[in-house]
Amino acid sequence: MATLRKALPRRLVGVATLRAVSTSSMGTFPKRVKVVEVGPRDGLQNEKSIVPTPVKIKLIDMLSEAGLPVIEATSFVSPKWVPQMADHAEVLKGIQKFPGINYPVLTPNVKGFEAAVAAGAKEVSVFGAVSELFTRKNINCSIDESFERMGAVLEAAQAAGVPVRGYVSCVLGCPYEGKISPTKVAEVAKKLYSMGCYEISLGDTIGMGVSVVDSSVAGLGGCPYAQGASGNLATEDLVYMLTGLGIHTGVNLQKLLEAGDFICQVLNRKTSSKVAQASCKL
Repeated sequence: MATLRKALPRRLVGVATLRAVSTSSMGTFPKRVKVVEVGPRDGLQNEKSIVPTPVKIKLIDMLSEAGLPVIEATSFVSPKWVPQMADHAEVLKGIQKFPGINYPVLTPNVKGFEAAVAAGAKEVSVFGAVSELFTRKNINCSIDESFERMGAVLEAAQAAGVPVRGYVSCVLGCPYEGKISPTKVAEVAKKLYSMGCYEISLGDTIGMGVSVVDSSVAGLGGCPYAQGASGNLATEDLVYMLTGLGIHTGVNLQKLLEAGDFICQVLNRKTSSKVAQASCKL
């Protein structure tokens, strides 16, 4: 996911064979990219088998040890709709909070926001989409109604002094409506920004000179309402590429690979990370 950011007052152990790429276009790349890890939430929420709470906690702790600056820990949604996230409070309370790392949680409504804050959340996220059909399929309401819900969360968050990050899905196309107007994307993003979101994540649900990218360890997850979606960008592959381009992330690739291997063994599935697959063959 590419991200638009509002300014807030506010170790790399590489692979030996990696080297910075020297090209005439390097000046167009940012010097540093912030990697937002969404594996514990977006990556796990659609797994059919319930992942034990201790496993989720260990995964997040391993990702923290890898040096990821932002790790979306869980989602305070109704267990009726997302059973995998029913242990959200236990997960948020159980993880180690590393200095300098943010652990935002997804909050679809005020009830979820209040539960998140009670569990110790210091940052939350809200989500919407550019497509009417996708919005109805995903959260069973219109775009305007979704803004009413997000507005209530943002109002409560501002009163509590809690930063809010916004998600916008289908920015490059919709599985139901097809092409999406860039103007519509800009309108939705601008509205979220004006409502108080300090950062807007633009999601390619099915090029830019961005400096914040969302990804998921081992490529876990993907939207269940976008048929044919191959999953999320693997964090391992993202970090490997950025390191090769000489772009700093502060993420320990080896520890990241270990975290991906751990959760894949628990889930009994193969990693989607090309880097992890290649390292297993060495």
